[in-house]
Amino acid sequence: MGCKTNYLAAVAAVTMLFFAFSAVSFVTSYERSIAPSSYRSFSVSGEGKAVAVPDIAKFDFGVITEGGKDIVALQEENTVKVNKIIEFAKSEAIDTKDIKTEIYNLEPRYTECYERGCPPRQIIGYRITQRVSIKVRDFSKIGALISGATGRGANSVSDISFTIDDETKPKNEARSEAIARAQEKAIMIAKEGGFKLGKLLSIEEAGGALPIYGGGLEYASKLMRAAATPVIEPGSQDVIVNVVLKYEIR
Repeated sequence: MGCKTNYLAAVAAVTMLFFAFSAVSFVTSYERSIAPSSYRSFSVSGEGKAVAVPDIAKFDFGVITEGGKDIVALQEENTVKVNKIIEFAKSEAIDTKDIKTEIYNLEPRYTECYERGCPPRQIIGYRITQRVSIKVRDFSKIGALISGATGRGANSVSDISFTIDDETKPKNEARSEAIARAQEKAIMIAKEGGFKLGKLLSIEEAGGALPIYGGGLEYASKLMRAAATPVIEPGSQDVIVNVVLKYEIR
């Protein structure tokens, strides 16, 4: 009877150990499945670059009109100038979708006094500022557009910027190179570190192309003084993508 009791106790103990081990194993596996990043992991970064030629030029022109207290007359004067410039741009084959009003601002103008005991400021008139951006897809027209805008009443011209209309292709090239470099780095680190790569846990990406800027008002004035419309060279842009790959360590 005693031997049988001892045997049953031993079996029960072994069974309990088995279930305890199974429970620990299950919890470990479950933790790894729901939060792999909190398990043993490491990250590697990679950078890829593709060279692309910009196909979009953009510049802003502004019409600033100052006058008295007759706001309606002031609006008409400003609108006439802006509309003339827009119509000119359309005559140069600029699509309507590439012309956008960025700012329309009406603000009062006040009396100025810089001495002691000045009376309260009074409104003496108003100022209207209207700014319009234009996208140019034919770079040979840039000089004529800036000259035409300033000749029709634009008294403010911003910097010219060159961008890429669709970055999909160069970005894909840069991304492929970035991932390949990161994977190569991960393999080397695993080899040197004496461990094996597990599954890929995540990929993070950052990057893009930055616009190239021209010379602003000084540049515009040179174009207006030029005897012939100059050829605009946009140069090239580096489309850069950075990725971070996170791997599980085995």
